[in-house]
Amino acid sequence: MKKETYINESNEVYDAIVIGSGITGGWAAKELTERGFKTLMIERGRVVEHRKDYIAEGKGPWEFPHRTKVNNLLVEEQYKIQSQCYAFHDGTKHFFGNDRDLPYSTEEGTDFSWIRANQLGGKSLLWHRQSYRLSDYDFSANLKDGIGNDWPIRYKDLAPWYDYVEKFVGISGNYDNLPQLPNSQFQPPFEMTKPEQDFVKTMAEVYPDRPAIMGRCAHLTAPQKIQVELGRMKCMARNECQKGCSFGAYFSTQSATLPAAARTGNLYIAPNSVVESLIYDEKTNKVKGVNVVDNDTLKTREYYGKIVFLCASTLASTQIMLNSKSRKFPNGIANSSGVLGHYLMDHNYNARAYAEIDGYEDEYYMGRRPTGIYIPNFRYEPKRYHKDYKRGYALSGGAGRSDWKGMAKSNGFGVDFKNKLKHPGKWGMSLGAQGEMLPNRENQMTLHNSKKDKWGIPQIHFNCKWSENEKRMMEDAAQTAAQMLEKAGYKNVQSSFSERPPGIAIHEVGTARMGRDAKESVLNGYNQCHDIDNLFVTDGSAFCSSAVVNPSLTFMALTARAVDYAVKEVKAGRL
Repeated sequence: MKKETYINESNEVYDAIVIGSGITGGWAAKELTERGFKTLMIERGRVVEHRKDYIAEGKGPWEFPHRTKVNNLLVEEQYKIQSQCYAFHDGTKHFFGNDRDLPYSTEEGTDFSWIRANQLGGKSLLWHRQSYRLSDYDFSANLKDGIGNDWPIRYKDLAPWYDYVEKFVGISGNYDNLPQLPNSQFQPPFEMTKPEQDFVKTMAEVYPDRPAIMGRCAHLTAPQKIQVELGRMKCMARNECQKGCSFGAYFSTQSATLPAAARTGNLYIAPNSVVESLIYDEKTNKVKGVNVVDNDTLKTREYYGKIVFLCASTLASTQIMLNSKSRKFPNGIANSSGVLGHYLMDHNYNARAYAEIDGYEDEYYMGRRPTGIYIPNFRYEPKRYHKDYKRGYALSGGAGRSDWKGMAKSNGFGVDFKNKLKHPGKWGMSLGAQGEMLPNRENQMTLHNSKKDKWGIPQIHFNCKWSENEKRMMEDAAQTAAQMLEKAGYKNVQSSFSERPPGIAIHEVGTARMGRDAKESVLNGYNQCHDIDNLFVTDGSAFCSSAVVNPSLTFMALTARAVDYAVKEVKAGRL
């Protein structure tokens, strides 16, 4: 990145401002700059340079003071919430937010785990990279159930944009031809282990409506010209992903969209710039800029632009909108509907099952592949729903042999125990649920009426909890996963479900939903605010339902589509 790309003070009126640099912010910047728009990307955190700042990449566990375990006192003081994330350890903690500086509150009787990554690239450096398309069953579910509002788009509207982003991102997977899980533009899939291959065959015989497939993920397995030109290479299956990948093998802002935007010469970045609110011009009924607080000095400054893409993440974007008040919008900008902050959703990961597998002693595998097997939602339409709840869930997991990390906790001592750690143990299979959360107006985020953060911005106050529908879903998911493992002939099957709070899936969506009716939604079908035509919101806050699949691929497709629409509107003189 050129030094002149980074700015602090500026009197420039940019063609476009992009707030946020994660998955959606990166895509918005790429698309806008490639179409000739002089674009300012505003990021509240520090700069992270590709390769240079992956400080823990390649370090073995033995090179960390506590074998990647973070000091308990440090966790308690700074990372109590962030440490709940699967990706948090001593080699990645520098990519996570500091709880001490990022407080929020929850309504009594509820809880929410807000995982944050405030730096250039955001959570694109930390995501788990599972990449699936929503189907027409997902886009029409609210209408069919009468729960939430109807999505203003259908699969056919987004399908060409899924194609477009997938070719750039690089998605590994298999053409499975399933009605509830549309195919993507794939690179070759990762390979299943022999027990997984046999499990797939057994499930096809016993449960033909529950196909087990190879998980689809944003990892390059056969890099194409569009990726190689950006310096990206094939995935080496190192499981170094959340430390940062110098190969650029998994999709992130740093590996893909940022260099693509930078090479246009139209990208400028304002790091360490915490957006406090949007600057609204009542005379023109447009957003003309943003108010920013310096992350370090706490001094204020302003940036100006002709159109604004709000891509700060579901919760951060809505926080900015709620805090952008004016005479016309006393309850938050573009909030004439009153739904801003409502209908908060996350995925429910609270059920799992595990079993031991006899045999396969002569089988093992190479590398640490970044995905596993996946059983798509088989309750994807009303006639397939369970009698006790609406919507459904997917199951993901895989088979592997126990190794020294697990066996270190087993009984034994001395030479025999040490020798045991050098050899793989028994095979096992795990399955975990990923369930849909129904849209519910009472699940919401608001601004606290008195508490503020260090930048003087009102803290978020959450009132969000699982409904009985989600709880019954997880009870069934645990039982169903166990039954499937039993049908496969596995031993010592165990299952469990819990009530970990929303947020921990890190798939929060809703809060500024799209819709056809401006009285019931914030955005139209192009992620454009009903109330203010030059303000677009393209992160997860736009979702009308959570569906079952991981949402990031849809974030990308929606963002690319919204930019295309905005550019056409600008060139036509309507925006």
